[in-house]
Amino acid sequence: MNESWMQKWEEVKDILTCPVDLETYFTSDEIMEQKMEVMDIGNVSLPSGKVIVRDPLVFLNAGEKPYFLQAPKGDFPVRIAVVKSEEWGNRYAAVKVEFTKEKPVLYREALIGIENLEDLNEGDYFGFMVDAGLGCITDAEVLPHFDKFLTSVNVENVYDDYFAEQFAQSYREHPENQRELGDWINWKIPNTDYHIPMFASGFGDGGYPVYFAYDEKGEICGLYIQFIDIELALSDDEDEDEE
Repeated sequence: MNESWMQKWEEVKDILTCPVDLETYFTSDEIMEQKMEVMDIGNVSLPSGKVIVRDPLVFLNAGEKPYFLQAPKGDFPVRIAVVKSEEWGNRYAAVKVEFTKEKPVLYREALIGIENLEDLNEGDYFGFMVDAGLGCITDAEVLPHFDKFLTSVNVENVYDDYFAEQFAQSYREHPENQRELGDWINWKIPNTDYHIPMFASGFGDGGYPVYFAYDEKGEICGLYIQFIDIELALSDDEDEDEE
């Protein structure tokens, strides 16, 4: 990130806003006649406030850069908004980290500071890539401990040989809104106090936007991952049915 990038970001930042009020995913009983449910999955550890959202099994390592905007430091509650659809099944539509109790009035995409900001249009986003069906939220100061753990377990496949049992245990303890293999964990890195929540990514692999939420005073009050734009997904389904 450099001064010219920051100047460009100031010019285009209002283009990179979420057209959906994501907080409604966590406060509404239904959206587009789809029942909604919210799960509390514990806290995420953000000791530096340098937030990183990635696929934990593919794109998470010590070289990953955090978002350039500083989030509050500390441990913060994480919630998952579940859309309960007859067609899709129970899907994780959004994930929220609550920094304050203030109501969001604006959602701007969280960026690292290296993105190409030229030729952006309304509705564009950069997002993060998922290649193993999972997302996670963590902190730049936590990553070295994650890397140290991966080195210490020394297994051929960290999911099959370690995390699969963690997810299965989560299902046994909290079967609501999970498949039998498990769809979320709030993993504590062994020999640390750091928690990294991991969760299934909406419709699976792909790119998903992450937004910082701002309150009416312009302060960051939350972080939101949008896995499913419910209204858009349903309108697309209706268009396909008409064809």
